[in-house]
Amino acid sequence: MKKMKLVMIGNGMAGVRTLEELIKHSPELYDITVFGAEPHPNYNRILLSPVLAGEQTLDEIVLNSWAWYEENRITLHAGKKVVKVDRVKRVVIAEDGTEAEYDRLLLCTGSNPFMLPVPGKDLPGVIAYRDIADTNAMIEASQKYKKAVVIGGGLLGLEAANGLMLRGMDVTVVHVMPWLMERQLDDVAGKLLQKSLEDRGLKFMIGAQTQELVAGDGGRVKSIKFKDGTELDTDLVVMAVGIRPNTQLAESMGLHVNRGIVVHDTMQTVTDARIYSVGECAAHRGIAYGLVAPLFEQAKVAANHLAQFGIGRYTGSLTSTKLKVTGIDLFSAGEFMGGEGTEEIVMSDPFGGVYKKLVIKDDKLVGACLYGDTVDGSYYFKLLREGRNVGDIRDKLMFGESNIGDTGHEGHSKAAGMPDEAEVCGCNGVTKGTICKAIKEKGLFTLDEVKKHTKASASCGSCTGLVEQILMFTAGGDYSAAPKKKAICACTDHSHQDVRDAIKANKLLSISEAMQFLEWRTPNGCATCRPAINYYLLSTWPKQAKDDPQSRYINERSHANIQKDGTYSVIPRMWGGETTADELRRIADAVDKYKIPTVKVTGGQRIDLLGVKKEDLQNVWKDIGMPSGHAYAKALRTVKTCVGSEWCRFGTQDSTQMGKDLERALWRMYAPHKVKLAVSGCPRNCAESGIKDVGVIGVDSGWEIYVGGNGGIKTEVAHFLVKLKTSEEVLEYSGAFLQLYREEGWYLERTVHYISRVGLDYVKKKILEDHEGRKALWERLQFSLDGEPDPWLEHDKAAVDTKQFVKLEAEKV
Repeated sequence: MKKMKLVMIGNGMAGVRTLEELIKHSPELYDITVFGAEPHPNYNRILLSPVLAGEQTLDEIVLNSWAWYEENRITLHAGKKVVKVDRVKRVVIAEDGTEAEYDRLLLCTGSNPFMLPVPGKDLPGVIAYRDIADTNAMIEASQKYKKAVVIGGGLLGLEAANGLMLRGMDVTVVHVMPWLMERQLDDVAGKLLQKSLEDRGLKFMIGAQTQELVAGDGGRVKSIKFKDGTELDTDLVVMAVGIRPNTQLAESMGLHVNRGIVVHDTMQTVTDARIYSVGECAAHRGIAYGLVAPLFEQAKVAANHLAQFGIGRYTGSLTSTKLKVTGIDLFSAGEFMGGEGTEEIVMSDPFGGVYKKLVIKDDKLVGACLYGDTVDGSYYFKLLREGRNVGDIRDKLMFGESNIGDTGHEGHSKAAGMPDEAEVCGCNGVTKGTICKAIKEKGLFTLDEVKKHTKASASCGSCTGLVEQILMFTAGGDYSAAPKKKAICACTDHSHQDVRDAIKANKLLSISEAMQFLEWRTPNGCATCRPAINYYLLSTWPKQAKDDPQSRYINERSHANIQKDGTYSVIPRMWGGETTADELRRIADAVDKYKIPTVKVTGGQRIDLLGVKKEDLQNVWKDIGMPSGHAYAKALRTVKTCVGSEWCRFGTQDSTQMGKDLERALWRMYAPHKVKLAVSGCPRNCAESGIKDVGVIGVDSGWEIYVGGNGGIKTEVAHFLVKLKTSEEVLEYSGAFLQLYREEGWYLERTVHYISRVGLDYVKKKILEDHEGRKALWERLQFSLDGEPDPWLEHDKAAVDTKQFVKLEAEKV
């Protein structure tokens, strides 16, 4: 299979996280090439502050080593800046002339530090704080010089100031606003923070406006001059006054840029659908995010679409802030400044250094600002994201999660009292349940092992203490050795059966409703759980639950099988394998008209048209005028037949007519996995009925039904179910078995595995012994399929997204 070519420009955290997710989904889909302007493998940029402070080394913050790129067959061009992209030829060109062709391009160019446009900004000794080079420059300066000024009292500026102070420098923070971190804290918390940092040795000039950076005799910066005429001596100036999305390359390519590279909810650029963008360079709905948690959410969505699942949507992020200065606890999220129509609950203990403010609007928590005691930060953030009504717990809300209701954890640590669904690591969206599960199942005993397996505490590090508590609490506990249920995916601890049961018991009718009820960890789910939930909804509540086409795999959305070269195959429905001269003429005409390169007879006795361009699919279906063969779907594929008693001298039953009857009765049926049937007219079994999901074999006295066969990678012989006399009974028993499988099978579970799980005796009891139950199953199947539209001939009724067939005009730059 010829792989597509994916080129990523930028080797930072958001981009490499996209590759990690992509490799997890589709490891063999792409040949991947990465260009990174820095001469390093991917490292944790938000841990540069501990490196500056001397708490960690550069080697310790590397996220993906050189070996990782080699192991995943990724070509890494480190230290090579891309200067041009030819969108017509689809070629990326680096400044040293290195080129790489692409089928898909991922732009992760990050951001550039903003430098105040004042005289002297280019002097030696004036630097930004953005990468390893800046960090090394500050460490080197701290070994030679004594005085430093940090311009900017935001998150990054305070971390830089703290690191330089710990390196032995005399540090003054210059901040033009009335209090520190005004974007994350209100005035009370900002002033408490300032006092704490002053007690540590930092100095502050609040409200000071920089006018000029003054050079000394040697040309290096020697002082900073303010607009009020005062001047402050310094040997080093660090500007930490903000970042700007790095869009220079995107603009040169002709991509639409507005506050960043403008992207859709799929993280595809609005200009060119072959080009994706994630990270600080991307602008989604007018916002360019600078925090790691939303960037990782973007990465999951981009990977989902690059893997050709096309399910994920990024709809924006609610962000929270924690300060990475050892010994200072600070947290804020949402509309913490309040505003019209809001009310504030405030608890202030200046002497104890604790301040909490919760902002409520319409009985919902909309903002939180915590200083000194942030232990309930993750709980408040969960309430913010869920938007749940807090009217019933309003009087207890300020006192945290452990005081709301009877948790049964009084006297235990915070880790013990947290529910499993509580988020521990906001950067990576890791919950307590995920951490506990990894510790118990994988036998983890160290913080590094937890980081490796869950990524908790692997980014900003502010949750490290809590992760260590969970590690001690979990590894030291006495837990049951009973086997655990297998979760659908990493988005939840719920199993397939848990989800099925909840949907049925609580009449859940939409994916969002199901995820909210089951407290899904990841708000939008993933490419594993969304298709499963979508199927469970439709099979449990037919005609009430609404299908979500975006929660189906690409073949089911395109209603054709994608091939390795990007074209599609079309297999029309032929009832029982029987066709007519008129149908064959229409197929032949379509092959000539659309220059379809290959026509092949399939193993299921159907005609396969291979090499159809996506933009031609609708017209091919229209010209052929035959129903969908559903060869692309988790549905009934074919009913294979022999010629039977109508023509064969050995035939005992009319297998062709029986096959046509079965196929017409079942052809619109979606299922947990693909379903294949066969009808043989005699025990010679020319239609191979013994290895089908449902096999029917004609005998002198009637029909024998076999179930649970599989002719795939591991051939499984079907189990004998029952012997019947009439064709009507064959329809009812076969349909009842398939409906039982539809209602109880887990998504992507074949009939052979379903029977293995529940037992053949259980199936026989349901189908053979419970007569009323069997008839009810058959009736429910008929109800479900009645009126189900054909996606090829009834586009509107089937809600086929026809926009997907419009050809991309990438040449129009």
